[in-house]
Amino acid sequence: MNYKSLIIWLVLISNLFGIDAELDIIRKQSTIPNIAITITKNTNSQDLAKKIKVLLEKDFLVSGHFNVENTLFTQNNILESISYGNKEFLKIDLLLNIELIKNKKNVIIKINLLDINKKESVLTKTYSISNSNRYPFLSHKIAIKVNDYLNAPTIEWMDRFVIFARYIGAKKSEIVVADYTLTYQKVVVKGGLNIFPKWASTAQESFYYTSYEELYPTLMKQDLYTSNAQKILHSDGMIVCSDVTDNGDNIVVTMAPEGQPDIYLYNLKTKLKTRLTTYSGIDVGGNFVENDKKIVFVSDRLGKPNIFAKKIGESGIERLVYHGSNNSQASTFNDYIVYSSRETMNEFGYNTFNLYLISTQSESIRRLTTQGLNQFPKFSSDGESILFIKNYKKKSYLGIIRLNYNKSFLFVLKTGKLQSIDW
Repeated sequence: MNYKSLIIWLVLISNLFGIDAELDIIRKQSTIPNIAITITKNTNSQDLAKKIKVLLEKDFLVSGHFNVENTLFTQNNILESISYGNKEFLKIDLLLNIELIKNKKNVIIKINLLDINKKESVLTKTYSISNSNRYPFLSHKIAIKVNDYLNAPTIEWMDRFVIFARYIGAKKSEIVVADYTLTYQKVVVKGGLNIFPKWASTAQESFYYTSYEELYPTLMKQDLYTSNAQKILHSDGMIVCSDVTDNGDNIVVTMAPEGQPDIYLYNLKTKLKTRLTTYSGIDVGGNFVENDKKIVFVSDRLGKPNIFAKKIGESGIERLVYHGSNNSQASTFNDYIVYSSRETMNEFGYNTFNLYLISTQSESIRRLTTQGLNQFPKFSSDGESILFIKNYKKKSYLGIIRLNYNKSFLFVLKTGKLQSIDW
């Protein structure tokens, strides 16, 4: 089929982006498969099925690998009387049919993917969940499965938890676990001021956060499923966990035991702290790069916040960003760095914070946003997407930037204000 060769090309483009330090690989618009989603009328929970259909359409659009088409199919069960001569089929390459059965114990959903060009069913699968509130993750799993049929670049990051802090009042904030669209949300820490959540590992079974409920700001670690929490460290002034090594043994922590914040490496097994910066001003937000051998961090050592790097165990400091005069909140993936830069009175408005992408291996720079306050960027696990917080016109959004596709999407937070995020 014509779109199969396109998907092979998309895979090549995806691989090229990972090794091209010029950061200029952006997928050009071309023909991609059109997909439609139908719901069988014998589905006994049409409302839930429609919610899943809507979320699936979002997933397909966000992936960048599909165009979504509306259809006018009216059969009770499209699969019982399939007619590939139907004029509606002229619009699409793929048809995803959903049948949902909800009972007292669980929700069962059956999917059937039809390849219209092949004129055959190419994928069938049955899913089951016991908690209908978790239907967004069911949608994401289905989208991932359909995407895999095309051998397209993975979108498995859609099935990961997003964890964030949200302000709900004066000195009050909650830690919330959600899906990337914010459709599913569950409060996992509440009471008092709890901020800066950070996953303890890629398994997403536990997380760190900063609590201001103790005598001193305290770094806590909590199990996601049992809610058991333990105190890790405390410090005068502030304490924040900003990154974790791949094996989970070491964390990068910003602490201010003597009034000025510096960056420390803390070994969870030996309980030993190693001070990585000794500047008399402000050093915060350390993130690992280059296989955990170097950290990227924010410092005001030039008068205003900027992005620097240093090799662990060495004293030399390297300035990474020469654009802008107020750069903060950096995140890393391999050799790539995304950071937030304050831009006052630019052509897009006043006091905006925009996101930029650079590489430690080149001097290239790529602007990712244009308006509003865009902060707390975080790379996806595969490095092809960036999650961030956007505050615009008195609303708080979770944003997704699909780097290889030059597209971005926003999902509004209906309650509270986003403070910090991780995924």
